[in-house]
Amino acid sequence: MTESLLQRDKNDAAVEFSRPLRLSVTEDLRGFLAEKIGHATLFSITFLSVLAVMAIFYFVIQESVPFIFKGSFGESIGRLTEFLTRTGWYPQSHDNPEYGALSIIVGSLYVTLGALVVAVPVGVLAAVFLSDIAPFSLRQICKPIIEILAAIPSVAYGVFAVMIVAPWMQNTLGFTTGTNALNASLILSIMALPTIISVAEDALSAVGREVREASYGLGATRAETMLKVVIPASHSGIVAAIILGMMRAIGETMVVWMASGNASRIPSPWWDLSQSVRTLTATIAGELGEVPKNTDHFHVLFMIALLLLLFTFGLNMVSEFFMARFKKKSRGL
Repeated sequence: MTESLLQRDKNDAAVEFSRPLRLSVTEDLRGFLAEKIGHATLFSITFLSVLAVMAIFYFVIQESVPFIFKGSFGESIGRLTEFLTRTGWYPQSHDNPEYGALSIIVGSLYVTLGALVVAVPVGVLAAVFLSDIAPFSLRQICKPIIEILAAIPSVAYGVFAVMIVAPWMQNTLGFTTGTNALNASLILSIMALPTIISVAEDALSAVGREVREASYGLGATRAETMLKVVIPASHSGIVAAIILGMMRAIGETMVVWMASGNASRIPSPWWDLSQSVRTLTATIAGELGEVPKNTDHFHVLFMIALLLLLFTFGLNMVSEFFMARFKKKSRGL
């Protein structure tokens, strides 16, 4: 009886496995060619992506180099020093053009860091709520709604900042202008929230239920488990989420162009976010379409683009480092 059952199971398994165990030369060759073609296709797609990034770098560097390497070596160093350390931005002046981008760099840092001050605590707390507190049915409703924020066009955020937030700041807070660093920071924080919440929630969920149950078994409360076990275990993923949110904020164009005021100056005192600032992206968007080609003004805008590209590329490398650490650590758990 037992032997017949075993034999029947073997026959059923043989029926389910339709591919012959011994392939003909034609079938073997066909499988070999299909595998190689599949590998070649995937490699080509990946290579094209890498090639596109390299082409962007090459194009931006090619157009920015003439601004620096013009004249003698001393003049090149002087131009680079002026670009990084001076605050005067008057590239269209005929008599004495100035290309100091320090105030523009500082303006980008102001709105980005201001956005992170709001977005990081709100985003991390929202991720904790979705991963460990909210019921599954509520989570299934909240997370898609939060991710819809990433689909709203940036120009719609800009219109909201100019038409709603700016008048409210002037009438309620008494600011002289509603288009300032604080306005841009608040809108950028909303735009960065979907990225921070989504990545941080994935990091918290990946820690695993067994880690939480082990903490509860040792007598820890729910709050102690979250603060002392789950969040420290997923800190690499949370840091990566913050960096990705920072990249989302620093690379935004329309909102800062419409809401920051576009004043090329460093706020004084430094903590006063009610003053207007100018950012790297807004400078490129506002001036590149009107500047004559192959002029110093044209090339210095590409120098700003190169600086922005290097900064975002560096942030991306840092986020990849933390994501790799998190994946390695989660596999160890």
